[in-house]
Amino acid sequence: MRKRQIPKAIIIAITLFYFASFLCLSQELSQPVYQVIEELDVKVPMRDGIRLSTNIYRPDTSGKFPVMLMRTPYGNGGEGNKDGHFYAQRGYVVVVQDTRGRYESEGFFDAFRYEASDGYDTQQWVGKQPWCNGKIGTFGGSYVGLTQWMPAPFQSPYLKTMVPAVTFSNVHDVVYQGGAFRLALFGPWSFNMTHTYNVDRDSISSLTDSILMTLPLIEQDRCLGWKIPFLRDWLAHPQHDRYWDKTSVGDDGYKKIKTSVFNISGWFDIVLGGTLENFNRMTDPSIAPEVRTKQKLLIGPWIHGWGRSEVGELDFGETAAINSRELHLRWFDSELKGKNTGIMEEPPVKIFVMGENIWRFENEWPLARTKYQKYYFHSKGKANALSGDGFLNVKLPKNDLTDTFIYDPENPVLTPGSMGPYDQKNLEKREDVLVYSTKILKKDIEVTGPVKVILYAASSAVNTDFTAKLVDVYPDGRVIRLCEGIIRASFRDPDALPSNIQPNEVYEYHIDLWATSNVFKKGHHIRVEISSSSFPRFDRNLNTGNFFATDTTYVKATQTVYHSSEYPSCIVLPVIE
Repeated sequence: MRKRQIPKAIIIAITLFYFASFLCLSQELSQPVYQVIEELDVKVPMRDGIRLSTNIYRPDTSGKFPVMLMRTPYGNGGEGNKDGHFYAQRGYVVVVQDTRGRYESEGFFDAFRYEASDGYDTQQWVGKQPWCNGKIGTFGGSYVGLTQWMPAPFQSPYLKTMVPAVTFSNVHDVVYQGGAFRLALFGPWSFNMTHTYNVDRDSISSLTDSILMTLPLIEQDRCLGWKIPFLRDWLAHPQHDRYWDKTSVGDDGYKKIKTSVFNISGWFDIVLGGTLENFNRMTDPSIAPEVRTKQKLLIGPWIHGWGRSEVGELDFGETAAINSRELHLRWFDSELKGKNTGIMEEPPVKIFVMGENIWRFENEWPLARTKYQKYYFHSKGKANALSGDGFLNVKLPKNDLTDTFIYDPENPVLTPGSMGPYDQKNLEKREDVLVYSTKILKKDIEVTGPVKVILYAASSAVNTDFTAKLVDVYPDGRVIRLCEGIIRASFRDPDALPSNIQPNEVYEYHIDLWATSNVFKKGHHIRVEISSSSFPRFDRNLNTGNFFATDTTYVKATQTVYHSSEYPSCIVLPVIE
């Protein structure tokens, strides 16, 4: 029986209802009625005696107020902090703290490792202050999001809600993706977080390209003139061993969190996988219903800085932009002041569907109505580059020939653009990029949800990488990256210890591309690119099988990709009908 489609008029009516409801409720949001008192560089003691520099912005009146808490390694804002004043004028005490070892805070900066205990100690201190009414909400993005997640399992009685944006709660799984080190992200970040404050940052930027090419990786900080202990530690621990325990909420940790959480991310965010993992963990059936039903997820067409409409080489229209202050007010007015802003009555998931460029509410993630469709790789033996004969369709391959390319660590495939939807067509001129495309689409196809590639491949090396990328090919020739992933051959089995492979033996690899929401429009192509590098987004696999962080030698690898009835390489797309 054919499923009945919801008439477009009804969809428009529902959308207008939500929009009208928001306009009415937004008039009930807290208004600016207070002058602001600033208390700067208040030293808050931690359990080991270290004192953290804390700025407090509060209404200039007596009484107790809910608190908005931010703990950041990027500077606590100082005098005249605009966000601090904005929320304090509206009846909140805003507390912004430099994390351990940063700016005016005491102690040594060891990235991420003290955020659980320091965060909890700060919440306890804030909750006992005369201006706090016993309710704390946390907010902020990236590292500042992790400072919210890490102390949450300790269950401070004052912590009521969190708004972690573009963030994660498992540092290992962000530092390493598919077993590969996130070089372009955590190399420069580590450089900038450890230099003395009188160092010229432009001089660091000018050195970055040469530093990223430095071997061995574990000594790349020598080019700067100072050591970065935590970066060396990360490179020494590619597995998720006990070293990482202090920087992960962990399986049991999620079950101990009792707060409402508003998760925010973007489809092109460099830590999107972490945000999706957090939401899924907190909505798992093992979580108590009274907590599970207070979780929200918002994903827009953004990179690591969220809320804009122009991203990478695309403009998603005015509706893609979000007013972060208004959003925070709707949430905190609801969760800390008990106002009926309507935000809790909305469905738990709100996503921006690219291609159509519209917002849509959903009831869960991934979507329950998803049809996971396999698009298989095919060729006549030469899918190399755009001029090759690779193609993509839903038919199971039979006796296709294999595709072969040479991966040379000295000449890796480069990552175009830092983040976001960038044109990939120049990369498709390379012989070490396999290209598989559908025919021109005769109708729109929506892909919303987790994306993965199942790849059957062999290598002449004892260890190597395979990369996969999903792109949207426009009629004008643009090849826009949507999502990508990597697998290090030694990390092919997540349930086993890393191990080298046997040369020229076929292995099955699962490459996680995280997720997207995109309508491939009629007249476009769906395309997959397969290679063995995306540098410097990921470190180069030198193909030797030696320990990657200390290795200085490299060899070329001959890579063979199989697509047959026995080895049906494919991409698995979450199609929404």
